[in-house]
Amino acid sequence: MIRTSERFEYKYVLSLSQYYAVKHALAPFVTRDFYTEEAPNSRYLVRSLYYDTHALHAFHERDDGQFGRIKIRVRSYVDTVAQCEQVSIELKTKRGAAMIKHASLIDYDVFSAWFDRDVMPEAPDPVWQEFLRLLHVRSLQPQLLVEYTREGYMSRTREPLRITFDHGVQSSRANVLFPIAPAMRYHRPKRIILEIKCGMSTPDWLKRIVRTHSLKAVPNSKYVQGIEVIRPHMLHFPAVHDS
Repeated sequence: MIRTSERFEYKYVLSLSQYYAVKHALAPFVTRDFYTEEAPNSRYLVRSLYYDTHALHAFHERDDGQFGRIKIRVRSYVDTVAQCEQVSIELKTKRGAAMIKHASLIDYDVFSAWFDRDVMPEAPDPVWQEFLRLLHVRSLQPQLLVEYTREGYMSRTREPLRITFDHGVQSSRANVLFPIAPAMRYHRPKRIILEIKCGMSTPDWLKRIVRTHSLKAVPNSKYVQGIEVIRPHMLHFPAVHDS
């Protein structure tokens, strides 16, 4: 199944007190999405394996703000091979202010057969085919594992809006989606990442909440942060220590 979405994304780094305050303010306007509703403790796991060149071109492109850059990842919502039935192959690019994501669900057996033995599927869909092409022409390799738990919400009025809170974002060097005992390191301890994903316009009630709580949108690429966490020498600015 191929999924394509185009949206604008705004990201905010919240303290624990801000998280509770913003979540309370959002409550009259949003409802939990299906995955959050079904998850234990109303949070579900997100695990992503990111690909890049040996010289980390995607990291430097993102850091330099280059137009039309492409982020490539494989995503799962479980943390063991035994639980994994499918993975999401995702190509994500930013064009101007808009974020465009193409994703396709692939049976894990198909993915692992290709990954382990370089066995090509007989009839790859366009996203899977482009994923394989980019890996070949750019000599991409798995570089980073990112994992966190997510709360997802949608508008009660069915506006094209998605709001997520990401908890405990952490990363590790990895060359497989399910490594044994990865050495995970937290990005921003005691901080929660709020992401607002919407169409061309943001609802007035959401703008009021952002203003009332003095939220400031910031760049927050989990891939870039993960590389900086596992390779501290690549930081361009002094680290900010959360209290």
